Amino acid sequence: MAKKSVMSEQLKEEIAKELGFYDVVEREGWGGIKARDAGNMVKRAIEMAERGLTDGKRPQ
Repeated sequence: MAKKSVMSEQLKEEIAKELGFYDVVEREGWGGIKARDAGNMVKRAIEMAERGLTDGKRPQ
C-alpha cells in the first residue's frame, strides 16, 4: 500500500536544494538520502509551516 506524502514534491525539492542534498535525490531518488537529511528536511518544513510560509503568508 502506497503512502500519501504530506509535502508536495515541489516543497520537498525546494527544501532539499536549500539544505544541499538535492543532487543525491536526482541521482538516487528520495530513498538515497541520509536519515539525518530526511530529519532536517522535516524540521525545516515544520519551521516553514509555523511561520506560515508554505502558503505564501509572511508573519506580521
